[in-house]
Amino acid sequence: MITAERARELLAGVAGVTIAAAPSPITVQVPAERWLEVAQLAKDTLGCAFFNFLTAIDWKDDGLEVVAWVDNLEAGFAVELRTRLGAGQTACPSVVSVYRGANWMERECFDMFGVQFAGHPDQRRILLDDDWEGHPLLKSYAVDTPHPPYR
Repeated sequence: MITAERARELLAGVAGVTIAAAPSPITVQVPAERWLEVAQLAKDTLGCAFFNFLTAIDWKDDGLEVVAWVDNLEAGFAVELRTRLGAGQTACPSVVSVYRGANWMERECFDMFGVQFAGHPDQRRILLDDDWEGHPLLKSYAVDTPHPPYR
């Protein structure tokens, strides 16, 4: 069985990846172009078979960051994957091909933040109506929209 320490070593071997010093969870900063590769490594090599959640953070002028949390339930450790998309960027590779459980969470992230997940099998709104304008969790979102509950 793989240990959290060994998982850190394997993640550190991926080009462009940086790992936070905090012991738990294992927090990994991943370049966007390696997002899918590192997700595959987390599942296949690290044994993180449980896809816990995915969301985004709007850092305003610094752009969006996508955050996913995966767990190795047998070994008892978690890996927090983070990727900065950069100012004005909204494209991120989809991890649905690795974790089926990411499907609706990526759709929610698209709906709320406008992140476009390349390779997603069904990239459309999941919470809001199809005619909704904008993405309500962006800090630049206007609260005087004609859509309820903001009328």
